Amino acid sequence: MPKSADRMPITLAKPASAEADRILDHLRSLGNPHNVQGMARAGITPGSAFGVRIPQLRMLAKQTGKNHQLARQLWSSGIHEARILATMVDEPTQVTDAQMEKWVKSFDSWDVCDQCCGNLFDKTPFAHRKALEWSGRPQEFVKRAGFVLMATLAVHDKSASDDAFIRFMPAILRECRDDRNFVKKAINWSLRQIGKRNVRLNKVAISVAEQVQRIGSPAATWIAADALRELTDKRVIARIHDAKR
Repeated sequence: MPKSADRMPITLAKPASAEADRILDHLRSLGNPHNVQGMARAGITPGSAFGVRIPQLRMLAKQTGKNHQLARQLWSSGIHEARILATMVDEPTQVTDAQMEKWVKSFDSWDVCDQCCGNLFDKTPFAHRKALEWSGRPQEFVKRAGFVLMATLAVHDKSASDDAFIRFMPAILRECRDDRNFVKKAINWSLRQIGKRNVRLNKVAISVAEQVQRIGSPAATWIAADALRELTDKRVIARIHDAKR
């Protein structure tokens, strides 16, 4: 590891358990400075990162098992990979509205945002409501989280009705002028994933993408063009119809 990482202090909001200490030490031992450099090139601020790869974190999460208190301690460390690991080991049924608000406000990179939404937040009973709430917030990663939740819910929430996703469409139309890179990419992602859920939502998403396209701003034009390219692709439409059958 780089010397700076060796000296990096680990400060927990609450006293760490022996398990949390052990895991943090293990994460440090897995660190790779070349991976940290790669994170920076991918637009991830690597200041508190050890350079541990996602597959390594997933393996460690399987070995650790679900543990809500441990997850909170790992998150409190502020270490990049510890926070991602926390999203993997936390228990969705134990997550509160207050915890979600606290964590989302501390997002400082797109990967922590996306991992947290896809591993944990979209499995909580607050997910659909938070998607709408956060999509209207001004902070870049909070707004991104709202739209990432829409995208991951479209993939993971098999029991949700079509109407639950149609309710997201006004937010997409409202925010599609936002030209911040991490926001517009999340809006595009949400529109594409909703549109690939089934035949009805495919038609709805295409219609919304066409409305976005008519707005004409640079961000809206990109969001719409990229979404329409995928949602009208014959192979994508064939997969949706095959899934219906």
